[in-house]
Amino acid sequence: MKRRDLFAAGFGLVAFSGRAMAQQGPIRTHALSLLGEPALPADFPHWPWVNPDAPKGGQVTLTALGSFDSLNPFILRGTPAVGLINIYDQLLATSSDEASTEYAHLAETIEIPADRMGVSFELREGARWHDGRPITAEDVVFSFQTLRAQGRPFFRSYWGDVAEAVAEGPRRVTFRFRSNENRELALILGQLYVLPKHFWEGRDFARPLQEAPLGSGSYRVESFDSGRSITYARVPDAWAANLNTKRGTENFDVMRYEYFRDATVAFEAFKAGQIDFRTENIARNWATGYDFPAMRRGLVIRDEIRHELPTGMQAFVMNLRRPLFQDARVREALMTVFDYEWLNANIFNGLYARTTSFFSNSELASSGLPEGRELEILERYRGRVPESVFTTEFRLPVTDGSGNNRDGLRRALTLMREAGWEVRNRRMVNPQGQPFSFEILLNGASFERVALPYVQWLQRLGIEARVRTVDPAQYQVRTDAFDFDMTVDVMGQSLSPGNEQRDYWTCEKARENGSQNVAGICDPVVDELVELLINAPDREELIHRTRALDRVLLHHHFVIPQWHNRRFWVAFWDRFGRPERNPRYGLGFDSWWIDPARDAALTAARRG
Repeated sequence: MKRRDLFAAGFGLVAFSGRAMAQQGPIRTHALSLLGEPALPADFPHWPWVNPDAPKGGQVTLTALGSFDSLNPFILRGTPAVGLINIYDQLLATSSDEASTEYAHLAETIEIPADRMGVSFELREGARWHDGRPITAEDVVFSFQTLRAQGRPFFRSYWGDVAEAVAEGPRRVTFRFRSNENRELALILGQLYVLPKHFWEGRDFARPLQEAPLGSGSYRVESFDSGRSITYARVPDAWAANLNTKRGTENFDVMRYEYFRDATVAFEAFKAGQIDFRTENIARNWATGYDFPAMRRGLVIRDEIRHELPTGMQAFVMNLRRPLFQDARVREALMTVFDYEWLNANIFNGLYARTTSFFSNSELASSGLPEGRELEILERYRGRVPESVFTTEFRLPVTDGSGNNRDGLRRALTLMREAGWEVRNRRMVNPQGQPFSFEILLNGASFERVALPYVQWLQRLGIEARVRTVDPAQYQVRTDAFDFDMTVDVMGQSLSPGNEQRDYWTCEKARENGSQNVAGICDPVVDELVELLINAPDREELIHRTRALDRVLLHHHFVIPQWHNRRFWVAFWDRFGRPERNPRYGLGFDSWWIDPARDAALTAARRG
């Protein structure tokens, strides 16, 4: 396959390179995709997985953990309530059944110029805010400029290659690019949440919001009790209610989130019938926790829903801003002590798979030794990356699961000695006699049963580790400020990684509070590989460049990989109807509905 720049437009793949590119005019389309031709035509009636005749009505109560003190989810300050994005619309709607594909939603038409140096969106004529005022191109420009200037740091990196946004009419907005090499930029601009300019005039966007914001989506904030609960009411006359991207979705009249400080209490509330639906992420609960009366009577249903999502990387993350973790041999030693096999057998009931890539569960994950095009990419960095990148397949240590990880401890002790540490009086110390001591910061008690065994394994090596569990709000503040030694983080990935990788791995973001570079990774080669990935000219090259980045990250031992699950674990009281199938890349709960017959039967059974 030739290295050519491909962009998938609504009517098929279109080559945007060479002389032929200059001869083409602008392309107008209803959809954009990075991986192929969009599956649905412009006049598709509804998403393929939904029930377009799903009844509307009923109330559903869901769980949230921690607390909240703001109704602005786009800024660093404050802790926002869950569910707030449901009150806003995006320019394009992401298909949960296709990888990296978006369809016209708030924007009716997408226009790509011949030189691919920008993108224009034409808004639907009937689009309006909940107060009845029309959504305009000025609102789009205001949203882009405000989020990039005052929003979370993520937005600045995500849209870093956009030169300007211009309203060219009441319903037409154009984004101009700094270059035409960032192949996903038009697609990610389609993900922009559009905010009402007239609502925010006179309000400080950078401060936590203490009143219900104005939106345009299917729901509005009906009421809230700060830190305890928030209720959203469906807007019956929302402008997009009958649009193909909304038909059959968002069927509940009321969605209420109840906040709990502790996951165990939240689970008890579900078992008592106070919560209608939950996703389970604790293997022990899934294996043994659902033996309660309502489950035995058939009033509660459990299901495992297979998905095709990349699972990314969940890991113990060392804060590289701390001198303690700057030696790769130290980091590898800490990884070697971690006994995943014992945890999976004794804590997780064997339900998880080990994560061995930052792009796990996808074709983007590196494996074996580099070869072919990936090797060509890495060769230019020989001498600047660990030599093991070329000579040794990355493999995590494997134990027999007995809890006696003697080989791992011996290997870890050797690595620590090579890094200048030694054991004196059963304590790991440096040449100055200072102990190797650090704190593991957690945002909930459920992870203590993983961290505490790890602390014991580290103690066998003479390392003093402590576990500190804080509430989610305090945890957010501390991690945003990178005020921790080690924590647990999840670095999610898509099937088409791109601009967001800057926020995960680059030096600039390692220094910027609130970024997603939680580990503090700062390596010039990683920075260069990220830019290569973002500017990959086609899918084949993107795969090679992503694998190269993945391999370099792994061989630096920046994190201690944990595990992933290829299924959604869900439990719910038997009052729901749901479509015949789920979308491939999502849970699809927004397409469920309250089934009147089931709801009545459940109510009668509860009375009995």
